[in-house]
Amino acid sequence: MKVFIVSDLEGVSGITKEGQTEGGAPMYEESRRLYTEEINAAVRGAKAAGASEIVVMDCHGAGKEWDFNSLIPELLEEACDFVVQDEWTEYTAFLESGVDAALFVGMHAMAGTRHGVMNHTVSGQAWQNLWFNGVLVGETGINAALCGTWGCPVLMVTGDDAACDEACELLGQSLVTVAVKRGFGAQSARNIAPLRARGMIEEGARRALASLSAVDPYLPGSPCEIQVEYKNTRAPDVLRHRQGVERVSDRMIVSRAETWWDAWRQFFF
Repeated sequence: MKVFIVSDLEGVSGITKEGQTEGGAPMYEESRRLYTEEINAAVRGAKAAGASEIVVMDCHGAGKEWDFNSLIPELLEEACDFVVQDEWTEYTAFLESGVDAALFVGMHAMAGTRHGVMNHTVSGQAWQNLWFNGVLVGETGINAALCGTWGCPVLMVTGDDAACDEACELLGQSLVTVAVKRGFGAQSARNIAPLRARGMIEEGARRALASLSAVDPYLPGSPCEIQVEYKNTRAPDVLRHRQGVERVSDRMIVSRAETWWDAWRQFFF
């Protein structure tokens, strides 16, 4: 069984402030340790469920040399390999080889979610809303669509309760979720103690991988229309001449193609 672990930082227990997620900030090294240990819990659960190959992909853009490079390699469980990307969603080789299941660790809610801890979508400075064929999605939706492009289902999502609720609404109630904190503001939450949270994630991964067909791969549909509403006009200015991309208002673009992957690549890279 081949398992893909996709991770982000904001949904980890004990991380509630934006400064904890920025590379080089005073509390960032602590955040990296908390992050790595939650990933380790998912690796242990996957291995216990019978995984023969486990690849971890860090999807947190922390800035500078920490972009998609926030986990601490020397602390990782030895049962996994890990990927350092240059651009988010660029690594597809493992998925292309055929992967049985994906586990998402440390997810946060989409921009505008009232009680979502550090809620945002892609760039909190530039992006406001994102739709796939008319369905409002966040980063869980992006990662799920990436996996679904190659037939890989997402079987577990961990993060705050808002992220877990968002994932179930998109992927279905058979999805295993592990809420490691409950948000009551953009930078405030009741956190489960990290040691207990890790035990919950390990058990959740083991339980999720017991049924590989519990959740269907996520496919936004074909043909696919991706609509992005930005917070300012800069991104639409840059994208206005991209083939397949239409600027439909001052702050909004639409990318259309036969598949989600083609529509995504037209404007994101």
